[in-house]
Amino acid sequence: MKIALVGYGKMGHMIETAAKSLGHEVVVTVDVAAKDASALVSAGDYAAVAEAVKKSGAEGVIEFSHPSAVIGNLNALIPLGIPVVVGTTGWAKNEAEISSLLEKTNGVAMRSSNFSIGVNTFYKIVEEAAKLLSEYSEYDVAVWEAHHNQKADSPSGTALEIARRVMKGNSSKTEMVFDAFHERPKANELHVSSTRIGSVPGTHTVFFDSPADSIELTHRARSREGFARGSVVALEKLVAKLASGELSRGKLYGMEDLF
Repeated sequence: MKIALVGYGKMGHMIETAAKSLGHEVVVTVDVAAKDASALVSAGDYAAVAEAVKKSGAEGVIEFSHPSAVIGNLNALIPLGIPVVVGTTGWAKNEAEISSLLEKTNGVAMRSSNFSIGVNTFYKIVEEAAKLLSEYSEYDVAVWEAHHNQKADSPSGTALEIARRVMKGNSSKTEMVFDAFHERPKANELHVSSTRIGSVPGTHTVFFDSPADSIELTHRARSREGFARGSVVALEKLVAKLASGELSRGKLYGMEDLF
């Protein structure tokens, strides 16, 4: 497959390596700062992003840019009609807008806060644990995550998805709190806290705590290579399922739709 990469930072370079190792051709790399990108565009010039991708003849796009640019990129890329896989996080509040654009243009996109198979398995484990322990009021629950100090958003998209899974399993938790507490937390509040330090690729822990004992579930990434390879596999599956008719155009999909 001919693949366009929009965002050519550390993750973009890893995705390029993964794509080539899986037998694909990276036909264009687009970025606003990376001097080795094949298409260097000005910040905010989303028309130039779309033009570079269109000229490349790409059959699929992987977007791993920045939270401040992702919506502009998607608004420019989706009308091209090329399947888009989105790894940039921090735009959950705009999903309805993007879904509407996909429906209007008959485009197709897939987004995930984390393409790791291990993380997606972890989501299911957390949801089941939350469901089991929700029967016992003495168990409280909280979510914590740590990432490298270059990460632009907080909490991570993965932490937000973990929190959603906790709330799905435990209906007594109805509100996420990201800030520090200055009073006792309410019973319905789920604390989701973040740490940014050094070069940590990603650690996520869910705590279940009672007066008698504590349970900790942790996923710890060793590197970001799994995320890079996973994004390429996601694009492969998205294109294949569109071709087979398992998925239809005009929609925004997630990992659960592909794997």
